[in-house]
Amino acid sequence: MLYIGPGAGFAFLGSFLTLVLGVLASVGSIVLWPFRWAWLALRRKRGARVKKLIFLGLDGLDPKLTERFMEEGKMPHLAALRANGSYSRLRTTFPALSPVAWSTFATGVNPAKHNIFDFLNRDLRTYAPELSSSKVRPGGIEMRRKSEPFWKILGRNGVTSTILRVPITFPPDEFEGRMLSAMATPDLRGTQGTFSFFTNDGSAGENRYPLRDGAGSLRGPEDRQLNFRIAGDWLEIQGKRYVLRAGEYTPWVRLNFDGARGIARFLRTENGVYVTPVQIDPEDPALPISHPRYYAIYLAKLLGAFATLGMAEDTWALNDGAINEDAFLKQVAFIQSEREAMYFSALKNTRRGVLACVFDTSDRVQHMFYRYLDPASGAAMDERFRGTIENLYRDMDRLVGETVKHVSAECALFVLSDHGFCAFRRGVNLNAWLRREGYLALTDGGHESGEYFDGIDWSRTRAYTFGLGGVYLNLRGREAHGIVAAEDAPRLKRELIEKLAALPDEETGAVAIVEAYESSRIYKGPYLGGAPDLIIGYAEGYRASWDAAVGKVTASVFEDNDKAWSGDHCVDPYLVPGVLFSNLKMAAEDPGIEDMAPTALRLFGIEQPAWMEGKAVVA
Repeated sequence: MLYIGPGAGFAFLGSFLTLVLGVLASVGSIVLWPFRWAWLALRRKRGARVKKLIFLGLDGLDPKLTERFMEEGKMPHLAALRANGSYSRLRTTFPALSPVAWSTFATGVNPAKHNIFDFLNRDLRTYAPELSSSKVRPGGIEMRRKSEPFWKILGRNGVTSTILRVPITFPPDEFEGRMLSAMATPDLRGTQGTFSFFTNDGSAGENRYPLRDGAGSLRGPEDRQLNFRIAGDWLEIQGKRYVLRAGEYTPWVRLNFDGARGIARFLRTENGVYVTPVQIDPEDPALPISHPRYYAIYLAKLLGAFATLGMAEDTWALNDGAINEDAFLKQVAFIQSEREAMYFSALKNTRRGVLACVFDTSDRVQHMFYRYLDPASGAAMDERFRGTIENLYRDMDRLVGETVKHVSAECALFVLSDHGFCAFRRGVNLNAWLRREGYLALTDGGHESGEYFDGIDWSRTRAYTFGLGGVYLNLRGREAHGIVAAEDAPRLKRELIEKLAALPDEETGAVAIVEAYESSRIYKGPYLGGAPDLIIGYAEGYRASWDAAVGKVTASVFEDNDKAWSGDHCVDPYLVPGVLFSNLKMAAEDPGIEDMAPTALRLFGIEQPAWMEGKAVVA
């Protein structure tokens, strides 16, 4: 949801005696390990080609930039992997969104079989947007991704896996292995990441709070609050003191909101104090963020506290001006260092089985600094950050080089990204276009509505949009107030496709939409009914506007994107393929991200199930 702004997520759930249970579970695991090892050995397939498989995910690594930097000698480790093994561009999903693509990576199927189509879904009874990946229900949290990830299949066949921060793994799967959840993991307040900014300059706004005489109050779950005080260069909170100098983050500060434990970093800025979203404390998790439950506790004890929020890099704070580019990059570096520590620990300790880890840095930095690569960008720039993305790619190459040191003759390595990147200069509000063309109506007859469809007249609305991927028909019998009859839907879809294809931006003269795709033609599966009826393939430079993403109707169809968030991939998927490198020779000519799950099974001698659509990229 940080792609469109932080929003409501989960109600807070307490965790009584979590640490004690974690210790007991750890002891039990150690006692039972010899028996489990023997049982797994008996179940392993004899036709395995490898003992170990590594998936190194570099989210958003773009093939055009990667190929350019390799040719310029700036990514020598990936260049060597290409020369000695294989390289190909990697087809992404429709739409080219991380939750969709990584769900396909895990399951080997298209979205209509795994049920993830966007960051958001809509409640068909109320039209209210909600997280697509998980939902709180009586008795626990439901994982809404369907189908079965390859690590569960491997586990049943005696192959253990360690899955670190692969998106759409909250709540974590139960399987033969270890998992630390990633995208969609909420903060302690139950949102997808809500920062706090304290100032005494009298300014007001969302997430902004008063700092009077150095004193403030930090919000936690269920409106619980903790008072703190700034005295000179010191932060005083809950009886402890931390150095708080301008431009320097504190270490993780452990916070106790009446039994609900979280962690946050504080930063003194030029005009106030910024506090990261209060995240679930991995040493005492209030929600299940790992499997086994004690695995997060183990990592925290071994390596220290670490970010647990699904999208921990606070892009929205930079968008809103609460922090500057320097502060954002320092935060990114902290999170990258934490991820590397757990990844290299797992690399060192994984003798056989699968290790899959996804690094988000490559995605987040490109989102916020792509304007420095875009000659057509009109956004304000600081020349100090001109080389930020090149330095990012060099650093990802360093990570690959460190990984290769752990690759033996009996180990397969795949380095991949879920999609590429391009510029985001102009936002498109398709709700505004639908209203202008007579497909959507407002209750007051005006030109604008509130967020989350506030003010839409559903009795006169035939189509609407929200999220980043598509357009929905207001279908009778599906939506609560649907008016489009089933027999009229095909004609309406064809009409919308014809009008949206090559949609011109009247102000610039450019084409904003490459093509609109009918979802029933690109998806096949039991969850097709939850998909957008049309998937919009935006042209480079365009994307769903920030307001359209939250179901708002604006007066204008097009608007400039003036935020720091200047790069994106929510465009036609053919424009933003990912990358795929391997130390093995790949037989596939046009690999897609759906091929990774079957490849994992093939390498361990396990036949892929009939429902899995991808094909192994190795012979």
